Amino acid sequence: MPVRIDLDSSKELAPQIAGAIREQIISGALPVDERLPSEAELAEHFGVSRPTMREALKRLAAQNLIRTLRGATGGAFINRLSFEEAYRQQITTSTLLLSMNDISFETACEARFALERACTELSAARRNADHLATMRAEIHRQGQPGLSDERFCDSDVAFHRALVDGADNPVLSYQLAGAVEAMQPLMNMITFTARNRARIIALHTAIADAIEAHDANAADRALAELAAYTVTLAHDATAQRKAASD
Repeated sequence: MPVRIDLDSSKELAPQIAGAIREQIISGALPVDERLPSEAELAEHFGVSRPTMREALKRLAAQNLIRTLRGATGGAFINRLSFEEAYRQQITTSTLLLSMNDISFETACEARFALERACTELSAARRNADHLATMRAEIHRQGQPGLSDERFCDSDVAFHRALVDGADNPVLSYQLAGAVEAMQPLMNMITFTARNRARIIALHTAIADAIEAHDANAADRALAELAAYTVTLAHDATAQRKAASD
């Protein structure tokens, strides 16, 4: 049974209950696969209505902290959160933070490439044939005539995802999920009108060649050049928009 907390009646009750149970799950006080009491029992335990308790449980389920099974042996159980589930949440959270907060392009770009460069050495050492094949396939795709900007952006993300996953470290992949799949589309959206696809493809090729050759230093240099080029593109795009509005 979750530990009961003192609720602040001046605030919404469901978020308070969900937050308390969440903390107990994270701390290990509520172990993985443990079955929670029924909705009615929990409502009585916390001294709230069943609709309020139901809302609290929905919040926990939305965070993949609990799962609900039907039937005689069903109920709400503490979930074992997988990296894949956490990965999706990281992308969503990062996307919201970038879209709803005043974060400069330079700040986002600095964070995104610093994180990716941190895993380059591991990727050069550990990448497998599938990672290399994905990187090469995306480079080929990026050079196809008539490829739309949207598809080029998708391919760009897939290329960098393969580079990150080549490090073969799920913790790094999780940490970089937001950087690659949330920040990269933002960068593409800002810079797509000014970028030179041939130059980006050349840099991607240099990165892939270095990773294939287990040359972490060369991969890092190419990635650093790509980071600098991305910032330059952003400045050019900003200047163009400013000139057009004057």
